[in-house]
Amino acid sequence: MPTRDPGNWMWAQACDLLDQAERMHRQFFRLAAAGQTRVAWEPPVDILEDDRIITIIVALPGVPAEGVEIATERGMLTVRATRRMPFLGSGATVRRVEIPYGIFERRIPLPEAGIDNITHKLLNGCLILHLRKAGQP
Repeated sequence: MPTRDPGNWMWAQACDLLDQAERMHRQFFRLAAAGQTRVAWEPPVDILEDDRIITIIVALPGVPAEGVEIATERGMLTVRATRRMPFLGSGATVRRVEIPYGIFERRIPLPEAGIDNITHKLLNGCLILHLRKAGQP
């Protein structure tokens, strides 16, 4: 009958904890304090481009459409909002928190040629932006 080596068990636990920390770091995760006004995280994006359109997909799980701000300034597109913790004050015990909460902001450089038009929609937890390049139909 095999015995469990405590050294192997502790090593496996340490590796699991390091994996969790790395994942949170990659997501730029910091738990937002109440009343915090500085940016706490940066959502991941996918950017696709063809001759006429740049499509930007921003992952925003749990963020209501009416709370999303989209702005362009000095060659930069900025997406900003707050993802609130839905369980605060519910008396629930938090077992794991991996999805970032708090104020977020994502700044994306725009092409030098410029943008004529921006349309957007929130679909399935993703903000989808279509940016028409300047001078394109």
